[in-house]
Amino acid sequence: MADARLAASRPLSPHLQVFRFILTMAMSIVHRMTGGFLYVGTVFVAVWLVAAASGPEWFARVDGLYQSWLGRLILLGLVWSLIHHAIGGVRHFIWDLGYGFDKKTADRMALFNLVAGLLLTGVVAVAAFIFA
Repeated sequence: MADARLAASRPLSPHLQVFRFILTMAMSIVHRMTGGFLYVGTVFVAVWLVAAASGPEWFARVDGLYQSWLGRLILLGLVWSLIHHAIGGVRHFIWDLGYGFDKKTADRMALFNLVAGLLLTGVVAVAAFIFA
């Protein structure tokens, strides 16, 4: 009985409706999502490597799938995830060093993470289009 009264007197955690959506929150969520996508996307890379080791016939089949518009979209998503996640990792490393916690710097780093990830992905996409 005492435990129930004690639990009832404790403050509740704020709900999502209380928080105002901000860019740093979005980048934190996207960082976690890209990590999960990279984890799952490793299967696509492993399939490609196994196909390459299995011979030209299997490699041609898998490469045909990866050269389709859906395959290219998935691979482009993997490239963006890798770049975005890497830049986010650098941002977290800077925080681990004790820098960048003020609101202005955190907002700038979040915006840089978003813009640099998109720009570098665009550079990779253009390079892949030109050289592929």
